[in-house]
Amino acid sequence: MTTINKKSRIPLYYQLMDIIIEGIEIGKFKEDDKLPSERELCERYGISRATVRQGIQELEKEGYIYKEHGKGTFVSPKRFNQDLLKIYSFTEEMKKLGKKPTSKVVDFDIIQCNEQIAKKINGKIKDLVYKFTRIRLADEEPMMIETSYVPYDRFPGITKEHLENEPMYDIFNKRFNTVLTMAEENFKAVKTKEEDAKLLNISTDIPSLMIERLAYEKNRIIEYTISVARGDRFEYRAVLKK
Repeated sequence: MTTINKKSRIPLYYQLMDIIIEGIEIGKFKEDDKLPSERELCERYGISRATVRQGIQELEKEGYIYKEHGKGTFVSPKRFNQDLLKIYSFTEEMKKLGKKPTSKVVDFDIIQCNEQIAKKINGKIKDLVYKFTRIRLADEEPMMIETSYVPYDRFPGITKEHLENEPMYDIFNKRFNTVLTMAEENFKAVKTKEEDAKLLNISTDIPSLMIERLAYEKNRIIEYTISVARGDRFEYRAVLKK
């Protein structure tokens, strides 16, 4: 659709939405491209400013576009849709989308479990665990922050360099012959903290998803990770069958 049919029963604002969505889907409008102004859209399609505003508001609600005060309206970056019904890794999911995944380790240490961490991983207080924080990037764009706790006795010898150069699950599998058998995740929407916003290069106005993940090797927990994912770039899906 490239024109608006004023004789159609389809509301004019909805026709405008279809035109813009089609432009996004066929690549006419790319991520972060600026859309024509309200005045330009009014003149191009012969519709009122109220109609244009209604269409733009609906597109913003549905996540197709975003506004920057004083600058205009822009095409939203694509969201990464994650299927919750299978074990996944950030690296593999980004590769499937044609993105180059990388990790930047901003903190790496070997510590003794406190009561809280010992309870989470079914360990004992003062057991040694790795604690490391990574920024996960796709095509050099920060996507999420992950802080992981991993039992030292199961994976001795892991270094910061290993984690920057290899996916963690590849390290588990190739170096320690470990295969994940199950994972549990809990999600909740959170306000983005200022320190997280700086690492993710986003505004604190953009909400985040906090994800708690427990990964198992048979009956043993081998990873406890707390992730902060950009709410503007991730959406999660579950297909429920009767």
